[in-house]
Amino acid sequence: MTSDPPAPIRLQPLARARVASLGEVGAAWAATLPARLAEAADRWSLTLGRPRPGGSSSYVVSARTLDGREVVLKLAMPDPGLDAQVETLQRADGRGYVRLLDHDRTRQALLLEALGGSLQQSGRPVPDQLRLLADTLAVAWQPARGHPVGATDKAAGLRDLVGRLWLELDRPCPEPVVEQALAYADRRAADPGELVVVHGDPHPGNLLAVPGTRAGAETGWCFVDPDGFVADRAYDLGVVLRDWTGQLDGADQLDGVAARRRLEGYAALLAEHTGVEVDRIWEWGYLERVSTGLYVMAFGAHRAAAPFLRTAALLLD
Repeated sequence: MTSDPPAPIRLQPLARARVASLGEVGAAWAATLPARLAEAADRWSLTLGRPRPGGSSSYVVSARTLDGREVVLKLAMPDPGLDAQVETLQRADGRGYVRLLDHDRTRQALLLEALGGSLQQSGRPVPDQLRLLADTLAVAWQPARGHPVGATDKAAGLRDLVGRLWLELDRPCPEPVVEQALAYADRRAADPGELVVVHGDPHPGNLLAVPGTRAGAETGWCFVDPDGFVADRAYDLGVVLRDWTGQLDGADQLDGVAARRRLEGYAALLAEHTGVEVDRIWEWGYLERVSTGLYVMAFGAHRAAAPFLRTAALLLD
């Protein structure tokens, strides 16, 4: 039994922004979304349900198979990285990641196991969130050998991005912030012994609870939406460390010494749970903080960018 797609189709705010950024390509994707939902429902004999939260580059909807199993249907926007995501999920086979049940590259459709709410929605204290992110990453990381795409020089790419955007945006943060980010990028050249298939964006919104128990989900949580490229495993932990701006300059109004002490504690916890050197985590985290702030600002989201750059200034050596 199939169903008509839910109407009207409402994209999440980030997905709407992504559609807008793609211009005519994004508008065409949105216009054909109802038809492709119906096609996917027919292909897999799905009854479509309610849209799921998230989906910054996709439309995600709950569904039920003909035999009554709860699943999730994801239709991705045009993205050359979708093949890497599919490859990563296939290789993982549920280890640290959502299970990929089937996919249709032509329609950019993924059929996934149904998971619970995100870690971001859980209300858990920050240290608990950090432990779960680190422990699940340690399960999810895959050997670089055999991955169809070679190693990514992520540090060099971020170095170029930071230097270019800082000038293009008319120097929106103090020069010492950029200088420190560039120095860290120079030190983070890839070590072949540390290369793995990283998630690429392991924030709490991308870690979902696994109902019940199953192999590969011993932490009780699994990642979704991997970028799936080869890089230093410490890069993923730097992304984890990047996002806690509210803990550094929020209601507590920490000074630079207190802010650095708090974030160093977070980095030490991540190192303890993964065996990765704390200095590597710290330097990737700072580089990600600055590059993310500049990148978001380049899209015109100044309010969203400001905390990243403001906290980067607090954390200067």
